[in-house]
Amino acid sequence: MKRTLLTIGLIVSLLNSYACMRKGGGNVNDDSGPIKVGVYMDLTGDTAGFGKSTTNGIELAVDEINAAGGVNGRQVKLLIEDDQGRPEQAKTVVSKLISQDHVHAVLGEVASSNSLAAAPVAQENKIPMISPSSTNPKVTQTGDYIFRVCFIDPFQGAVMAKFAANTLKAKTAAIFGDVNSDYSKGLTEFFEREFNKLGGTVIRKETYTQRDPDFKAQLTNIRAANPDVIYVPGYYGQVGIIAKQARELGLNKPMMGGDGWDNPELWNLGGEALKNSYISNHYSVDDPSPAIQKFVTAYKSKYKGVAPDSLAALGYDAMYVLADAIKRAGTTESAKVRDAIAVTKNFLGVTGSITINKDRDSIKPAVVLELDPAGRKYTYKETVQPE
Repeated sequence: MKRTLLTIGLIVSLLNSYACMRKGGGNVNDDSGPIKVGVYMDLTGDTAGFGKSTTNGIELAVDEINAAGGVNGRQVKLLIEDDQGRPEQAKTVVSKLISQDHVHAVLGEVASSNSLAAAPVAQENKIPMISPSSTNPKVTQTGDYIFRVCFIDPFQGAVMAKFAANTLKAKTAAIFGDVNSDYSKGLTEFFEREFNKLGGTVIRKETYTQRDPDFKAQLTNIRAANPDVIYVPGYYGQVGIIAKQARELGLNKPMMGGDGWDNPELWNLGGEALKNSYISNHYSVDDPSPAIQKFVTAYKSKYKGVAPDSLAALGYDAMYVLADAIKRAGTTESAKVRDAIAVTKNFLGVTGSITINKDRDSIKPAVVLELDPAGRKYTYKETVQPE
């Protein structure tokens, strides 16, 4: 009889525990203790510079939020995972953050391929996820729990096509993109579409992969085509080398790219070869806005004088957007936090005013920056507003 009662008691206890759990993780009514935010980034792989900058921005935001009393009286606790820049690992670590660490929300990733691998896990478990800087449109199409605080590739690609045609007066262009990158493929598509609409012609397209050690064969083909501009929608690790090899071949036409170029390591890889290059980006570190300069000063103070790149700024904004949503929701209950993120409007971040639209994308302007390798900085050229 005692054994039967013990068994029944154990079953009831397990059922009660299960009833208080949401699928994949934390408690439904868990409104006490720290707010647990999972962060998954590439911290040791080919795009580790992106991951480290973004994580730095997130950590700075959390320091400020906690110092000001937290969110709804609760401190924010970060649980950071290294996905090594690999999509399969991104999926694995987000599964861990949700099922084992019971995080209330997830921030990540930078590379669209990694976000696309991990987003279905967050969606299935109904855990809000905000990507600071994955620009491929497919990321938020994963489901209604997936958001971003950056602009998307159709806008970014169009920005540089307009700059090429209207400002640089280019009539022809070559595109040199990463065949395995969702980010690069998206920018290629939207740049070409807009450039054609403006009367331009893409006269040569070449591809590479992140692991390629040499790019001279493709660059020689581009040189033979003699385009007015060269669009390289890739990441800093390859772009710096591509720029150097292009100039060695006498290919001195303007080079253009996207936010994937923005990392301090680019200067070490490309050096003077980066002269006469332009990128679309999320903000300018030289913007005199008091809010931006306050962020820049705080970041430099925390990270030994290093200026924050756009990835750091987007990480910072992503954390503040999440904190603002939790504050408005008055709870960490996932459905209510999701609903609060979805109605974010005119949130003043350091990368601009952020409004989340019906597709869970951020509507915001882009800036075009010119690279100054001598000063190792990006010089503001113009701002392009979304239509």
